[in-house]
Amino acid sequence: MLNIVDEFTHECLAIRIARKLKSTDVIDVLSDPFILRGVPGHVRTDNGPEFVAKAVQEWIATVGAKTAYIPLGSLWENGFIE
Repeated sequence: MLNIVDEFTHECLAIRIARKLKSTDVIDVLSDPFILRGVPGHVRTDNGPEFVAKAVQEWIATVGAKTAYIPLGSLWENGFIE
């Protein structure tokens, strides 16, 4: 399950449920909120393979945002999702 949550308002902007999510799925889900609400300064994610994929990193950089990864073992930093 991929949840896109606004850290400031705690609003869920998107949810994608699938057995397996690929980097193209992440880009697809992120693009709608970016178009509707604008590009955020940072995109915070865990270190899952779909987020550290070069395609996602390059896409986030191309649209003008930066990545902020949650350190391994720090699930409390992702409490709204975990």
